[in-house]
Formats: sequence, structure tokens, C-alpha cells
Amino acid sequence: MAVTAIVPARYASTRFPGKPLAPILGKPMIQWVLEGLRGCSLLDRIAVASDDERILAVVRSLGVDAVPTRADHPSGTDRLAEAAQKLGLDPTDWVVNIQGDEPEVEAATVETLVRTALAAPPVPMATLAYETDDPTEYANPNVVKVVTNRRGYALYFSRAPIPCRRDAADTPVRFLKHLGFYAYRADFLHTFAALPPTPLESTEKLEQLRALEHGYAVRVGLSPKDSQGVDTPEDLARLEARWRAKTRREPAAPRG
Repeated sequence: MAVTAIVPARYASTRFPGKPLAPILGKPMIQWVLEGLRGCSLLDRIAVASDDERILAVVRSLGVDAVPTRADHPSGTDRLAEAAQKLGLDPTDWVVNIQGDEPEVEAATVETLVRTALAAPPVPMATLAYETDDPTEYANPNVVKVVTNRRGYALYFSRAPIPCRRDAADTPVRFLKHLGFYAYRADFLHTFAALPPTPLESTEKLEQLRALEHGYAVRVGLSPKDSQGVDTPEDLARLEARWRAKTRREPAAPRG
């Protein structure tokens, strides 16, 4: 059994075309993602899956496996499944899915995800959440929340504020902010990609609900830190400003 990180990276983003190649402090975004992954000792292999030769060329220049994929995939999971097949992964291998717009991903976060996936008893799929009481994020439908049972298995993912406190209180609600990092056993990844979309998935526009609606267990690990993906040029500008402010206060830590 091996653990392979595959980074789906699409050029033709509606809100931010060319996003994986957008520069951050002089490096393309995809390079920051790969440097974060390289620091994780639990990964046996790292690859990038893309339908765009410009992205693949940058990835090859960084010494990382570049896997060409079709351009018509409806989701990143479908692109992931095609890449896993092309890489010839064993059915018992694990595939870690880190999107190409997560430049703040760190080795400790990925390690937590891998350990969550490999813990007993066996599960087909794992993901991460970060515990917080931020009232702005709690109310934001673009921030996905997850609730779990006492054994750490997902009960539901939603854009709505969950859990919803019925009675008024002075203290903010503590909740689990879902982070979009996943790990799949390779055989389940292909099963998952072939499953038909489900009603809750279509309503919430959350692909992970497909696994729950079809009766598969999803284990949720607690990430040691939050992570902010980049969806728009405005997100990127805020991230770069935050990083510049940090480097002015302290020397930059090595990445990978």
C-alpha cells in the first residue's frame, strides 16, 4: 500500500482563469501547493492532474509527475480518478486530493489527513475539519460546515449554519469548518466517481454528500490549523498581502 497525493489543477476556472499559474511572491500558485506537499513524509508520490499543457509544463519543470487528463470532467474528483488510473495505482493504495488552489497547505495538515485515513477501523474516505467559533464564517454559505458523531464520522455537510443553536446565548457557537482536503482508497475513488449524483448533493452543491447518501462512511480528522483556498483574484490579493505582512515581521520559513 502506498499513498499518492494528486493535485487536480484546471486552467479554465470561471471566476479566475489560469489560477494555478497565478504568481504569489514570485512563484506560481501550484508551486506553493507542491512545496507544502513535499514536506509530508507520509506521501510516497506526488502528481498533478491537468488538462492544460501550460500547467503541466510548469509541473514538469519542478520535477513532479504531470498527468494529462481530459478537459470535459464535471468535477475534480473525476479528474482525480482518471489520473489515478493512468498512474496505475493499486486498489489498496490511498489517493490524497489537494486542490491546486490551496497554496497555504502544510505538511502537518496533510499528515493529519493521511493518519485519519489509515486509522482503524478501515474506511473508504477521509477528510478534515477545523474547529472554530468565528461568527462570520458560521453564517457564510461559502464556508462549508460538517457535523460528526462521537467516533468522528461525518453525519452531514452543509452550507447552512450547523449545528444550529435553538436558544440565544452570549457565547458564539463552536462548529467544524470543513476543509476541502480528501483521502480515498484507490478502489473506492473509482466507485465514487461512477456513483450517480444525489438529491442532497445537488441541493447543497457539495459532492461529498454523494458518499453519505449512498451509505459510505467518511471519517473526519481535526486539522491543526485552518486553511484558506483561493477562489478569486480578490482572495489572492488578500493572501499575498497577508504573506507580505508576515515576512516583514519574521523570516520566511522554508517550504519543502
